[in-house]
Amino acid sequence: MEKKSTQGLEKMNALFDAGTFVEIGSFVRRSGKPEEFEGVVCGYGAIDGKLVFAYAQDGDRMKGAFDEVHARKIENLYKMAIANGAPVIAMLDSAGALIYEGSAVLSGYGRMMNCVSKASGVIPQIAIVSGVCAGMMATVAAMYDLVITVKEKSKLYVNAPFVTGEKADAETAAANGMAALVAENEDDAVLKAKELVMLLPANNADGAVLEVNEDDMNRKVSVNGLDADALIATLADCGRFTELYAAYDAAMKVGFAAFGGITAGVVFACGNITAKGARKAAKFISLCDALSIPILTLVDSEGVAEEKGAEAATFAAELAKLAFAYTSSKNAKVTVIVGKAYGAAYTLMGSRSVGADVAFALEKAGISVLSPKASVAFAWNDKITAEKSREDLENEWNEKCASPVYAAEMGEIDDVIEEAELRQRICAALGMLFSKAQTCPTRKHVNMPL
Repeated sequence: MEKKSTQGLEKMNALFDAGTFVEIGSFVRRSGKPEEFEGVVCGYGAIDGKLVFAYAQDGDRMKGAFDEVHARKIENLYKMAIANGAPVIAMLDSAGALIYEGSAVLSGYGRMMNCVSKASGVIPQIAIVSGVCAGMMATVAAMYDLVITVKEKSKLYVNAPFVTGEKADAETAAANGMAALVAENEDDAVLKAKELVMLLPANNADGAVLEVNEDDMNRKVSVNGLDADALIATLADCGRFTELYAAYDAAMKVGFAAFGGITAGVVFACGNITAKGARKAAKFISLCDALSIPILTLVDSEGVAEEKGAEAATFAAELAKLAFAYTSSKNAKVTVIVGKAYGAAYTLMGSRSVGADVAFALEKAGISVLSPKASVAFAWNDKITAEKSREDLENEWNEKCASPVYAAEMGEIDDVIEEAELRQRICAALGMLFSKAQTCPTRKHVNMPL
């Protein structure tokens, strides 16, 4: 029987290396509709030689409408992906559920959720929302590790916009933290998904991704006066940084970059920590830990933000999530204080006390319970005289009480380093911890003496 070319097949061929896509369940028909192929294309292939499984809801097949058979095809794909330890990419664009199927289609959504849940933390899961992703399918998309939306095409919502009066486009999904990346078009979305697949390990047992590149790991750097983006680019191999959730709290940056060939998750507190920033960092750290990806934390923050309404938004609970993310994660963690680290910013952002394996500070770094200004006002206000101004005392506090050397003397910082050495020291630390990123070996028993 001849199969016609469809949108789903076109999407698959665009995703995979030429000639590598193999469709599974290609002749599966809709329940009670023998004249209709099922509205999802499933299969596997190679992306830059790496095995990947994928499914694409097919607009040419009843607008990709979801039914029980649709769910079973995807369920079968997931079983194969988990058994082979390979990532899954979902391309979502559906008119919704076939409502006349009743409980069967509702159970289909449940089976999809069960598949994604079982795969979570075992294999990477990436969703591309290239059209309508509504109702319970939006819930399924939210369960994926990373979501990519497409400008002017994505519609991602639980309740329809005409009911809520709210936007549900690609930019809104990015602003509310649902979408990790926003693509210009469908081709760009596919390229972004491919890039993520190559940055992520195939599964949680593979450990950190190691890829040789031309950059010198001992390259000297100058980071003084650089903004957050420029600083990360200066430190990363070949200046490449794949930022995620950029539209969701700019004071907390997360994403992937390589250092000495080792791909790491980067968390940079480059401003005061907000509830959104804490949530963003916690989610990303959890992803990296689940897949044994090392974390590099950079800190330049005066502490938690004084946001109006933050307490009503359970600010403490969001900070607690961040604390849990660091303290419960078992992956390799390197922290560098590149500027200020006052109060909660020092403790929460990957300090030795919450689980960092290695912690550095630049010579210019400042570590203090309060900012120098607040510290002088609180503790040294009575020392202000005609001969010694408040500014003089703040400078003295910086030199004596906020010096990274004091933290190093207490064993909380492993070394105070020159900025020129920063990239070199990061690469060396991640290289030393590479085996930890691949998970520690399990001991069978001790070797007893005779």
